[in-house]
Amino acid sequence: MRLDKYLKVARIIKRRTIAKEAAEKEKVDINGKLAKPSTAVKEGDLLTLHLGLNIIKVKVTSLTPKKDELMYELLAEEKRP
Repeated sequence: MRLDKYLKVARIIKRRTIAKEAAEKEKVDINGKLAKPSTAVKEGDLLTLHLGLNIIKVKVTSLTPKKDELMYELLAEEKRP
């Protein structure tokens, strides 16, 4: 699944266009490498998002949405000084 679509479907970012812009502005890493909006996301990937003053690290646990279950595991959420 594309990175921008995954971020929207997993409800990490509300809109796909905003997810696409974040990736284009080099604010998303997959496994420590900068990612483009079209980069493929797989189960087990570690995503790092630099959104505003927050740095969010999540692990992809699923690519298919399931009712009342998250598609990711939140590993860390910290604020930049």
